[in-house]
Amino acid sequence: MKTLFLFLAISISVAANAQVTKVSLQASGLTCSMCSNSINKALKTLRFVDNIDPDIQTSTFEITFKRGSNVDFDAIKKKVEDAGFSVAKFIAIIDFNNVQIEPNKTVTVGDKTFYFLNAKEQLLNGNRKVKLIDKGFVSNKEYKKNASEMTSSMPGVYYATI
Repeated sequence: MKTLFLFLAISISVAANAQVTKVSLQASGLTCSMCSNSINKALKTLRFVDNIDPDIQTSTFEITFKRGSNVDFDAIKKKVEDAGFSVAKFIAIIDFNNVQIEPNKTVTVGDKTFYFLNAKEQLLNGNRKVKLIDKGFVSNKEYKKNASEMTSSMPGVYYATI
């Protein structure tokens, strides 16, 4: 019983350490408002999504999440791809609470592990923009620009910049 209580206490404290509050996603391949509507409908089916604010002119979607929910970046990307489009830019707004970043080291934030490219040692607090640069979360051109700094030996890790 003590072990279960300790596990729950640790899980709650880790989850409270940072919260993904919003994602700004730019899709590519959109040609009309029906394309935007297709992505919008697909994203609304995700149970952790609270609201979606599409901007047809810039092909962006501001996605907010239900408080306390676990946000699945891969599920968001998959919904866009299943609608027939691709993600050109994926920026997560994360509310940090004393998260230490160090060069060349991964950091676990909530239920996600990040490797921040070109990051300087710093303590993150408050809302910060985190741009994912993994394949499928940016344009092919941008991915190729950063690919040499990424290693495939870290499965489950999101490569990102702050």
